[in-house]
Amino acid sequence: MNRPDLTYNTVTELAAGLAAKQFSALELTDALLARIAATQPTLNAFVSTDPDGARVAAKAADAALAKGEGGPLTGIPIAHKDLYMTEGLRTTCSSKMLEHFVAPYDGHVVTLLKQAGTVLLGKTAMDEFAMGSTNETSFFGPVRNPWQLDCVPGGSSGGAAAAVAAGLAPAATGSDSGGSIRQPSSFCGVTGIKPTYGICSRYGMVAFASSLDQAGPIARSAEDCALLLTAMAGYDARDATSLPHPKEDYRRALAKPATAKPLDGVRIGLPEAFFGDGVDASVVAAVEAALTELRALGAVTVPVTLPNIGYSVPTYHVLAPAEASSNLSRFDGVRYGHRAARYNDLLDMYRKTRAEGFGDEVKRRILVGTYVLSHGYYDAYYLKAQKVRRLIANDYRAAFEQCDVILGPTVPTTAPRLGAQTQDLIKMYLNDIFTIGANLAGIPAMSVPCGFDPNGLPIGLQLQGPYFSEAQLLNVAHRFQQATDWHQRTPKEMCHA
Repeated sequence: MNRPDLTYNTVTELAAGLAAKQFSALELTDALLARIAATQPTLNAFVSTDPDGARVAAKAADAALAKGEGGPLTGIPIAHKDLYMTEGLRTTCSSKMLEHFVAPYDGHVVTLLKQAGTVLLGKTAMDEFAMGSTNETSFFGPVRNPWQLDCVPGGSSGGAAAAVAAGLAPAATGSDSGGSIRQPSSFCGVTGIKPTYGICSRYGMVAFASSLDQAGPIARSAEDCALLLTAMAGYDARDATSLPHPKEDYRRALAKPATAKPLDGVRIGLPEAFFGDGVDASVVAAVEAALTELRALGAVTVPVTLPNIGYSVPTYHVLAPAEASSNLSRFDGVRYGHRAARYNDLLDMYRKTRAEGFGDEVKRRILVGTYVLSHGYYDAYYLKAQKVRRLIANDYRAAFEQCDVILGPTVPTTAPRLGAQTQDLIKMYLNDIFTIGANLAGIPAMSVPCGFDPNGLPIGLQLQGPYFSEAQLLNVAHRFQQATDWHQRTPKEMCHA
């Protein structure tokens, strides 16, 4: 154990401590609940906590461990992004529309992690309905980056990334539609992975863009992400997009003994588009230093091309709003969620409910999505965007014939100041320029810490792989983390909070 206060430890370390009876699951849970309460006024990382439910689950985990039962996640506290349905707890999507909505059932990922013995601490804040890249569109106020409190943590899974970075939870679930696991992981100096589309069920996840959304874990290390993903993944007949892919143990490659060249023969592709204009010099330097380390571990680098990747941002901002427009039509004040207090007729109730319940960014995307799906514009925008999406996926397929992993910065910059991008939406949208392509193609991708800028803000390294290559991505990240300590750094401002 690296800290006696039970914070900033990895899932793997905590599991070992529980097995050795150095502390109980209840003691661990109480320590983290206390830390959440102490930091909430500063970070605002959580929307809801469940102290009573967490303690009940922790006691059950302690009983299982005492009998020699349970698995590697038994007794491990986690948090869920607040778009996962959690029976008996609020699921708000950080929106006024669902401010008081209590979920009647558990999502599939929630069920799997509960069956694995995890202890749910609470629900983390997010951009409203997962729409945003800074975590400033939340109805409950912005989340702050624990490395520098006047900076954003990224979005939309910013609350989850901030919670892990600040030692409030050793791991958390996120969701990724255009980089919403990887970008906040980069900004907060933690590790996060978006698996192949369809690996994790979307049943019980409130939908933003159904063909892009994917569940994934955020934790301190690749080893921890492998542990979480092994529990989270699995076919679910209730989700039409769930893939009947065999269950995997994503830790299998990580368990092999390390050698002097553990990545011997791994081909890393370097797209020129990921190293061009617009990338901060400190980000380029950190990524190049990481490449030097990976080459020392045996990897070889090759140039690859992604000719259409430059169209990923405009393609995404046609397709995602179109799907959001459809998905969010269910929030009309009739079935659940917010309803306007005063209205004249049914149509007036629809209008006022949605005007009051949705924030500006959600309204903006609904309007754009409705427009591109409307008669006369469908072919010009939506259909053309789908064709470009196929070109981007084909580019990735061709690139992976020449390499095993594609590498580059996760984000062109480090975390911006709060408010810096709310008046410049194009700049905010372009923050996802390196991450969106993986969602459009449906391939797995992850972010790992690889350095800091001159202001002490974390820098993330992105790894992308072909379909179902999660184990290889995690192994590359794990070997990099065995050779470096970027993922072990903790925010100085929060160390003694």
